[in-house]
Amino acid sequence: MLIVDSHVHIALHMYEPVEILLAQMQHNQVEKTVLVQSSTTTDNTYVIESMRRFPGKFSVVCRVDVDSPGALDDLERWSGEGAESIRLRNFQRSPGDDPIAIWRKAEELGMSVSVGGPTDVFASHEFWDLVEALPSLKIVIEHLGGVGVWAVGETRKPEPPYTQFRQMLNLAKFPNTYVKIHGIGEICPPPYPYKDIPPFMDMAYDAFGPQRMTWGSDYPPVSLREGYSNALNYPQEHMPFASADDLEWIYGKTALSIWKFA
Repeated sequence: MLIVDSHVHIALHMYEPVEILLAQMQHNQVEKTVLVQSSTTTDNTYVIESMRRFPGKFSVVCRVDVDSPGALDDLERWSGEGAESIRLRNFQRSPGDDPIAIWRKAEELGMSVSVGGPTDVFASHEFWDLVEALPSLKIVIEHLGGVGVWAVGETRKPEPPYTQFRQMLNLAKFPNTYVKIHGIGEICPPPYPYKDIPPFMDMAYDAFGPQRMTWGSDYPPVSLREGYSNALNYPQEHMPFASADDLEWIYGKTALSIWKFA
C-alpha cells in the first residue's frame, strides 16, 4: 500500500528540519508527504526549498497574511513558486468588498485549501454557503473538523450525541469537500493504548466515504501523543468497517487525487 502523509509540519525556527522528517518517513515506509505550513509564519521559503530539494516527495500547503492588502498577490506568488494549497482557518475572511476573496483566488489558481478551525464554524450555515459558492475549490477539512480536542491540549471531550460534529459532517453533501483523519491520540485522552475510542472515524467514513478521507500524522506534535508509528498503524487496526481497498484510498489514493507532488 502506497502511504501518503497529508499533514506534516517542518521548520527551522521550531518543530524539526526536513532531514528528520525524511528519516521518519523512511522508518515508517511513507512515500510522500504534504508539508503544511506552521501557523506561526507566512514565510514559506523553507517548505518550498524542501519540496525542490526532493522532487516528487513533497507537496506544499502555504500560508499568507489574509489581512494584508497584498494577500492575493502573495498567494499567486507562492503558487508560482510551487505551492499547491493554502492553509486557512474556517473563520478567516478577506477585508474589503469580497470577504471570500482569498478563497476565490485559490480556486482561480487551481489550488486546494487545507482548512482548520473549530467544529461549530464548520457546522455553520455561513461556512456551508462559502463551500457552495466555490464548487471547483477542493476544501480539505483538517483534524476531523476540529473535534480532535486533545491535539491542542484542551480538557473538554465531546459527549454523545456529538451534535456539532454531526452537523459538521453535513459538509459531505458538497462533492468538493474532504476530511483528514489523524492519530487516535487526537480524540482520546492518554495513556496509550487508547480505550473508549469515540466513533468519529466511523461517522466520517459513513459521511464522506474513503475516497474523500485522507490520513495525516500531524508530525511532529503527534510525538507528544502516541508517536508517529502508532498514529499510522493504530487507526488501521480500529477501522474494521474499512476494506483493504478503502484503506488504500484513505492512506494514499485520496491524497494523490488532491495533490500532484509535481
